[in-house]
Amino acid sequence: MDLRAVHHHQKPIKVADEDKQKKEGGNRRPLQDIGNLVDLHHAPIIKSLGALALANDQDIAEKNKDKNQEEELIMIKSNQEAEKKVAYKPHPETIIIISSDDEEEEARRNEKLSKKKRILSGNKNNRKKRVHSLTSVLTARSKLACGLATKPRELIVNIDAADADNELAVVEYVEEIYKFYKFAEEENRVLDYMPSQSHINAKMRMILVDWLVEVHNKFELLPETLYLAIDLVDRYLSRKVVSRRELQLVGIASMLLASKYEEIWAPEVNDFICISDNAYTHEQVLAMEKEVLGRLEWNLTVATPYVFLVRFIKAIVPSDKEMENMAFYLAENGLMWYETVVSFCPSLIAAAAVCAAMRTLDRTPVWTETLKHYTGYSEEQLKECANMLATFQLAARESKLKGVHRKYSSTERGTVALWPPTKHLG
Repeated sequence: MDLRAVHHHQKPIKVADEDKQKKEGGNRRPLQDIGNLVDLHHAPIIKSLGALALANDQDIAEKNKDKNQEEELIMIKSNQEAEKKVAYKPHPETIIIISSDDEEEEARRNEKLSKKKRILSGNKNNRKKRVHSLTSVLTARSKLACGLATKPRELIVNIDAADADNELAVVEYVEEIYKFYKFAEEENRVLDYMPSQSHINAKMRMILVDWLVEVHNKFELLPETLYLAIDLVDRYLSRKVVSRRELQLVGIASMLLASKYEEIWAPEVNDFICISDNAYTHEQVLAMEKEVLGRLEWNLTVATPYVFLVRFIKAIVPSDKEMENMAFYLAENGLMWYETVVSFCPSLIAAAAVCAAMRTLDRTPVWTETLKHYTGYSEEQLKECANMLATFQLAARESKLKGVHRKYSSTERGTVALWPPTKHLG
């Protein structure tokens, strides 16, 4: 609508008289009603049509503003009420039940359902770490994939459970310690050194080791001392060519070093000179001791078969003193033979000695899952070394070198050397 003032050249708007307006319906403007009528009784006096139109527009805008605010308040209130009514509920689980007799499929579904329940309940800390122990539970994996279709899986016994309160057993670190031993044993592995030795042979080495066993038994030294002394002899001979005359001196120096390393009260130099029938002087023994240390770069901390034997014997469940003595007998008798030392690493020699001892004493099963777990070897991997130890056990009965055989024929060690030789593994 054009609300501008009427100019002089425009025709004036004709307004009907009051009687006619009353007769037709009251005080109505001549224009058609569009919702902006003003109550003339309460409205202020408007001098111009433009001012009246402006007032009407302001009034309409104010009403629209109030109306919009009222609608917004109603909408906010309705949203709040809707939020109060709606409760958070997890989406219903869609479970598809497949009718099947397959145990593998049923176990997989149960595992998924239990996982969903843990997540929905928010208790994620209920997930337990899988450990190889007596109380460990079999996982719901495929029996065919694990090769357990016809044979149930044997539980692995936790051999450190009894030492949980023994601080000296360091059960928290024992597995890591033996992993390090198996890694480090390759660094100090004895190689085939006899081809480079022009004055000695494997038979002379066997005589020396048999004499060291006699000396060790005479001084009543710890088992660790004997194994370390033999290791020092072999490592030194692999780095230095020695004469026939010096071979026993190398053995004396090695036993002296091993005693100082392992024993609380080590034998003195004069004790070794006396037991060797004064074959060497005091100065010669000390000079050879220094020579051995220099060649080996003062490295006396090595993993010998004894280190692994004490661990592997512990994995025999149940174990007894007779089994322990038999395993040590087969290991010590095997170390007399040069072929054993250069052909197999210390951990394998120890595991094979345990396996051969199980066969000699007719224990069944020969190789359990617990032994396989803690030794890291299967029965098939031990076959060659175990058969070699069985052969040497038979040869010890007819050999003139009786140091090891005499030691384990005593009642103190259960007379295990008198048992019939073990059968060869098939």
